[in-house]
Amino acid sequence: RRGTKPSSGTIYPVLKNLSEMGFIEEIKSKGKEKKYRITKKGKKELDVATRKFCKLFYDMKEEFGRCGC
Repeated sequence: RRGTKPSSGTIYPVLKNLSEMGFIEEIKSKGKEKKYRITKKGKKELDVATRKFCKLFYDMKEEFGRCGC
């Protein structure tokens, strides 16, 4: 979302899900602040998702170029 700050009700369920899937892990931090880091499994998944994203939008760029848009 551009220009909109997501709420904790949006962020924390996603963090919990990513943690349960083994893509991130919580690291020790001071006070109430929570910090996370990406795991090896998470890095692999991110790489796959990034390739899919780029391929999709690269293909769309080719399609739009053909129709003169």
